[in-house]
Amino acid sequence: MASSDSVTTCLSQPVHYVICQLGFEKKDTYYINNILSGNGEVCWQAVTEHVCYLESDQSVDFIKSIRSLGPVCESVNLYFKSLTKEQFVVQYASWFHWTNCTEVFLEVFDVLQHTQATEVALGLMKLTSCLERALGDVYLLKGNDCPFLLRDLLASEQLADVFGQAVMNVLRVFIGSPHGLNLRNVLWHGFASPQEIPAKYCAMLLFLTAGLGQLLQTYLLQTKCVLVHRPYVIFISLGELDAFPDLNNEILSIAEELVKLSSFVLKIMLPFWIAALTAFKQSRYADSVILLLPQLEVGLRLLFTTTNKCPNRLLTAESSALYTTFDEMLAKHLDNEEVNQLPIVLEEPAMASDFLWDFLNHQEGPRIRDRLSHGEINLETFPREIANQIVGFAITILCRFSDKDMFSLKEHTVVKPLLNCASCYRSRFHPISRLKKQVLECTKSIHLWPELPTVPEEQVQNIKGLEGNAEANTLILMISEIVSQLQHYMPLNCCSSGDPINSVLTERLLVELCDTRICTLYSPRPVLEVVAVLRKISSQCHQVSQQVIAGAELRYKQWLDKTLRSRQRHNYRRMLSSIKFLSPVLRLILLLITLELVSVHSVCKRNPFDYQQYLKFLKSVLQYTENLVTYTSPEKNKWDETMELTNKTLIKIRKISDRKLMLVHLAT
Repeated sequence: MASSDSVTTCLSQPVHYVICQLGFEKKDTYYINNILSGNGEVCWQAVTEHVCYLESDQSVDFIKSIRSLGPVCESVNLYFKSLTKEQFVVQYASWFHWTNCTEVFLEVFDVLQHTQATEVALGLMKLTSCLERALGDVYLLKGNDCPFLLRDLLASEQLADVFGQAVMNVLRVFIGSPHGLNLRNVLWHGFASPQEIPAKYCAMLLFLTAGLGQLLQTYLLQTKCVLVHRPYVIFISLGELDAFPDLNNEILSIAEELVKLSSFVLKIMLPFWIAALTAFKQSRYADSVILLLPQLEVGLRLLFTTTNKCPNRLLTAESSALYTTFDEMLAKHLDNEEVNQLPIVLEEPAMASDFLWDFLNHQEGPRIRDRLSHGEINLETFPREIANQIVGFAITILCRFSDKDMFSLKEHTVVKPLLNCASCYRSRFHPISRLKKQVLECTKSIHLWPELPTVPEEQVQNIKGLEGNAEANTLILMISEIVSQLQHYMPLNCCSSGDPINSVLTERLLVELCDTRICTLYSPRPVLEVVAVLRKISSQCHQVSQQVIAGAELRYKQWLDKTLRSRQRHNYRRMLSSIKFLSPVLRLILLLITLELVSVHSVCKRNPFDYQQYLKFLKSVLQYTENLVTYTSPEKNKWDETMELTNKTLIKIRKISDRKLMLVHLAT
């Protein structure tokens, strides 16, 4: 691995020039009164005059604009330094209310008074995040679907209609455009070190945000519109995210030693790491994660560019190319179709990649980086539980890339459990993992059926078409035959020569099968297609179970209260008799799902014909479960049709099994 000491900047020469030099070339003194009215409002016309345009197409000339705005930014920075906190609050606090994050902007003012580089960078990341969210709320005054990318949001007609195109062009000089300063992206993706972000740009964005608040107030008064703030994302089931034990001060102290010695940490970025650990100790959990995520990205980028022999990709790319971000670093192949070497270097590729995919990328995961950087999370209530996992993961990476002389630290009694947890990590938010969770939840629901209140057994007997007749015996026989065939693909301790339905279709078996480790990293498209259908089937089965439980409890109460009409009483008895057969059918389907999941990678490697045939079969099972949801709904209660449909589906499953087109057979 290349020495992290040798890296002096992660900004390419052109980007470094734009951010660190261009805005300092004009030495003119710019007077704040030129852009500030007597009552403290921003004189937008005076600001927009500094934006220059290309003669060819009248698009923004970012180079000239940055050069021209440089002295203005310096003047604003000095002006803010001249104010006391009380003066700033009185004059500007109300203009930040539109962001729904007033306290964040007041904190940024505090940071500017001391000009501590790391804190300025952190303040700028929080400012751009909150500003983007607020601008999205304004967009929704006139549009429907808010653009995901900041550059698209700033270039939208909707915001230009509210604030004016000239004002939006000023913002694009600072954020959102790869041709401008692009401050948000170079910070959130870990390219800029603390010393490379001039404080005056942070001051200018603070100033501009207040000015936007002034313009918005005028717009809202004129149009009688009301600005509605979208609710923040709330993380539920935080227990699902637990991968590492709770971090105490002893572990954090060791981490502070590791960051100074680990080759994973670029020395120019060391202040960010120290600040992140300090923030965690101070219970500033959002700050800790905001500081840490870009550093994980830049550390992995150093590994990625070194192992894949593309050192130039360590630097920010120019506006004509993409930079190397988490998405590419976690991919199986490079853009030239060669195999990505990063997972091999990580030694625990599944652990590191699965964890990062879980927390950053998977759609059903917390997607921490996206949601933080786009302002979707309330920074004041950011959960310690999530910060604990990110910091814990970072410590394991630091250990992995520490010198052999650090052996004593890595073997420390408080560090060892972290490393053990890392080596055992399994994806929680990959579609395969979510399917396992669905199956187990559905299984628990179905196993509640025997506990449902019911009328005396003798009152359910002699229902035409069911118990004691040929149709009922046929259903039981078919289920038993299918289960017997499937026993070849189950753990040996689950096989039974007796009653295959009650001895095999158990919750214990499904738990054991779901505990089977299945590779989730780099799942090919056919696997994801199959898993998507299986998830839909599982979801429909769960809905059927919930409907059965709710319906049985309601009807029993009505039976006791004697409020059921004759036809309803007959239908209720029919339901009670039917669910005795429906329970093993649903358990059988869940068993099929689980066995197919265990073999999914094998079947998807088979020839396209077999794969398509099987996918077709799966979709027919899905159709059955969808119809089942309809028939068992409170509105329909069609139990005769339910049993007729179930009989046809079991015949189809047995036939497919006989022809060896089921996935478990294809996998052999």
